[in-house]
Amino acid sequence: MGGRLARVFRSFNVESRARREISKEKPTPAPRHPIARTDPLADHPEIQKEISRKNDRLLTLLKDVYVESRDPPVQVKDGCGEHLPCKPEEKRLTKLGHLEDLDVKKVSKGRISIVEAVTLLNNHKLHPQIWTAEKIAMEYSLELKEVNSLLEFFIPFTVQEFPKETRKAI
Repeated sequence: MGGRLARVFRSFNVESRARREISKEKPTPAPRHPIARTDPLADHPEIQKEISRKNDRLLTLLKDVYVESRDPPVQVKDGCGEHLPCKPEEKRLTKLGHLEDLDVKKVSKGRISIVEAVTLLNNHKLHPQIWTAEKIAMEYSLELKEVNSLLEFFIPFTVQEFPKETRKAI
């Protein structure tokens, strides 16, 4: 209620207030300092001439300079820190459904792709006796605790179509 009231006062007579502000005479700007307006080099033509003149001795010295640069050899790092032991990351092939082109082909163990997540949530919703948390964890190489959290907090949408008679009652 307060927002509506505030909006009424804000929009009251907006056009005439805007015209009044626009038609006001603009204030004149403050005068600038006299030094800021003048060009310091305009008073000294010999400095201008010295700036625009070429120095032949410096040009010849510049032509004698030859710079050759070489990049240092590139060292390839294998992604492991110097003090941390390297452990190769295990990958698994994804269980692709009907969206093969949209999904990634390989995923690290302990992770799932978006298509797999939607598929396993839908399977669990349709057949909870068959697709239990233990079976999903074993099938997708996940931890049981993470699968339980996934099944608890993520629920796929369902499309419900109401008959025409009940639409009027709703």
